[in-house]
Amino acid sequence: MPSSPHSFPVIPNASARAAKNMAASGHRASPKGLQTRAHIIDTALQLATHNGLESLSIGGLAEATNMSKSGVFAHFGSREELQICVIREYHQRFEQEVFYPALQAERGLPRLRALFDNWMQRTSIELDSGCIYISGAIDFHDSIGPVRDALVESIGIWHAAMCRTIEHCKELGQLVPDAEGKQILTEVHALILVLHYEARFLRSPGAMQRALTGFENILLRYSVQPQNCRASDVLPKAGA
Repeated sequence: MPSSPHSFPVIPNASARAAKNMAASGHRASPKGLQTRAHIIDTALQLATHNGLESLSIGGLAEATNMSKSGVFAHFGSREELQICVIREYHQRFEQEVFYPALQAERGLPRLRALFDNWMQRTSIELDSGCIYISGAIDFHDSIGPVRDALVESIGIWHAAMCRTIEHCKELGQLVPDAEGKQILTEVHALILVLHYEARFLRSPGAMQRALTGFENILLRYSVQPQNCRASDVLPKAGA
């Protein structure tokens, strides 16, 4: 299915990919086989979220799912394929929780706010576990290969969606014409990265609120009409 200007390209989930691969090889995937594969990927995703993609192994996953190594290997064939499937599954869940719900909001600033609010909501959950996009960037920053490529592709799709939304804000006259989409994206993404650092590592009180305030400050700087922003709700009033 071709992507629309306002949505992510469709990346099949674990079961759909398994069915497609089986069909391409001339075999029919049984419902039980698809269910088993989806269960393996779900378990692997939980392990990778807490311990990183590099922690995954066929043997470790076999133990976690009470399966034999050969049984897990039959569904993936290699550790690398397993890691890529986990990245794809994480991406699909990310877009279902963060991106697609935001499409219900009006184009422009309301949708940009919805994207950030959803991103923050997901981040608040990941503060207790971990983010594959962040841990993966550390694990594979100097690697070359399909696992790193899959991570870069997934993050790139998300960044492109954010940049499109920022451009829509400019087209609607809500952000100043010379606002550069990638610059705004960098500033917004930095809030998420710092939030992980402050909340997970430093355990700094108020980290979540500072991220929210930071987002309002970004919109305030780039907005054509500051009244479009809610900075007054989170910033102290003069003389207070």
